[in-house]
Amino acid sequence: MRANHVTTQVTRRSLLRALGGGATAAAVGALVTGCGVPAAYVAPGDRAAPDRSARDRRLVWANWPLYIDVDDNDSSKRPTLEAFEKRTGVQVEYTEEINDNDEFFGKISPALMNHQRTGRDLIVISDWMCARFVRLGWVQKMDRARQPNVAKYLDPLLRSPAFDHGRRYTVPWQSGITGIAYDKKRLGREIKHVKDLWADDLKGRVTLLSGLDEAFALLMQGNGVDITRWTADDFHLVCDQVEKLVRTHHIRRFTGNDYIKDLSTGDVLACQAYSGDIVQLQADNPHIEFVVPEEGAELWADSLMIPDLADHKANAERLIDYYYQPDVAAELAAWVNYVCPVPAARDVLASSKDKDTAALAHDPLIFPDDRMRSRLAIARDIRSSERMEFAKRWNRIVGL
Repeated sequence: MRANHVTTQVTRRSLLRALGGGATAAAVGALVTGCGVPAAYVAPGDRAAPDRSARDRRLVWANWPLYIDVDDNDSSKRPTLEAFEKRTGVQVEYTEEINDNDEFFGKISPALMNHQRTGRDLIVISDWMCARFVRLGWVQKMDRARQPNVAKYLDPLLRSPAFDHGRRYTVPWQSGITGIAYDKKRLGREIKHVKDLWADDLKGRVTLLSGLDEAFALLMQGNGVDITRWTADDFHLVCDQVEKLVRTHHIRRFTGNDYIKDLSTGDVLACQAYSGDIVQLQADNPHIEFVVPEEGAELWADSLMIPDLADHKANAERLIDYYYQPDVAAELAAWVNYVCPVPAARDVLASSKDKDTAALAHDPLIFPDDRMRSRLAIARDIRSSERMEFAKRWNRIVGL
């Protein structure tokens, strides 16, 4: 049953690219700076609204498409979410309205910068965008006393990113790795290092991710850079290198998630890729490999946050903690196939009587082994003062 599900599932990241749209980084930057970043900042004392959780047992949760478990026989049913509602009596209005980080930022930022309710109690966005919300004071600090499972089970690798030390404003929903994927049978050799992408036999058969925030960290790691503390010089060196590879036609093109099709058809032999996508592809083609290079790879997360003035903060905190119970995290991981932020869920899956489900416990792209974990790092996010300059240069190279 699991194998059939994996082969037919459309990945969340693939779908969001197919849906398209969204404001550009420059346009979003203009939206904020046009209103004045200092004026948009919300002080800690102004972020909370009277919590209606006790008398109004509900919450509104905005998430990405295809990013929660569904019943194999009825896609309108979400087993873990329905179990939470039954257990707690809290009704969840679950919307799949987030198709792009920038697009969603543009959608709710007018309310947040004007100190108005967003109509949502819980949102899930990528950590590089979470950093912007945290800096602007647009999300509330969570009460960890209400979240004992988060405190106990959150993966140590994800506990303290540079933008949110101690994860007080954000909690990972799912995680992933940006590394290298390649077709070992077609290529006829192994790839172990980032520099292996630039070998002569891969000229014109390599793709990189087009998004600045998605692409830069792995390329820096190939230069031996500690991505937790990279500098502007590190960024510009990568750009110099990529510009040369574009001029010599070594890089075939820059992609969103459409690299999946290129890799499947053999149009490309190696590419920058997300771990969660490759779990799906390997079900159809076991010759496709995902590599965490010897120099390291970027560990990232899409995280849960509670926006300012949310009406049901306690209910949202309760739901977040529910998903950090190892048995619930295991059920979710078995469906979405991204890196699980709850390592203890591995033992739950391993004990399953279903052979395919138990096998997921040993998949390093869902539960990275110790050697892989030692090479993963969360990149320092691009600061607001850097973004315009960096985006302008990167987008010129990519052709955006």
